[in-house]
Amino acid sequence: MFYQPGVTDHGLPHDPFKACVIPRPIGWISTRSKDGQDNLAPYSQFNNLTFDPPYVMFSSNMLPPNNNKRKDTVVNAEETKHFVWNLATWDLREAVNITGEYLPHGVDEFEKASQYISKEPATLMDVSMVKESPVKFECVYHSTIRLPGNPPMGTVDIVIGKVIAVHIKDEVLTDGLLDVRKTLPIARCGYHQYTVVRETFDMIVPGNNEVMRLGMEGNAKATHQQSGQQEEKNEA
Repeated sequence: MFYQPGVTDHGLPHDPFKACVIPRPIGWISTRSKDGQDNLAPYSQFNNLTFDPPYVMFSSNMLPPNNNKRKDTVVNAEETKHFVWNLATWDLREAVNITGEYLPHGVDEFEKASQYISKEPATLMDVSMVKESPVKFECVYHSTIRLPGNPPMGTVDIVIGKVIAVHIKDEVLTDGLLDVRKTLPIARCGYHQYTVVRETFDMIVPGNNEVMRLGMEGNAKATHQQSGQQEEKNEA
């Protein structure tokens, strides 16, 4: 099949676009407003951007039904300059789903999902984190990119943050590696579908470029060391 989004009809009962780009990490983002109100919401357009230094991004449509107001997460991140990413896991899937509901401004989603989760304070900023989540990033707001959108969804805010602190529970580490068999992260697929990561396999990109290999691992320290060694060889 072939279609042009917004130009020709795909002819299917459901739009296939989101089902094509899967699985997508979930940006389970916690923020606190200027007046101290906690907020927690999942965003299915989320990812890391680079690792040295580490940056992440999440994308947020405007609020229905009129789509002329930005979501609390975006407003809070821009006004306070802080937000936290909490890893969404299989064990916490019900809480993730509950916090995805569109609720009136000022409602604390932590409280709505208190059957499954509780709060703990971030270390470097005034933001609550999901205590039960095994991995958390404390992020400093960097910038917002606004993309034009068609009604009724409205414009899209892409929020970028620099990761300044990482929390990893010791029990999800195996031989020094973050073990997905222990974290069981969930991810968004198409439609109302999700998936859970239970297995992995390794593939190493061919070639002898050590810096590239270390970059694929996301090993910033070793990348710097290898680059320095290479510069010394070149100077010699």
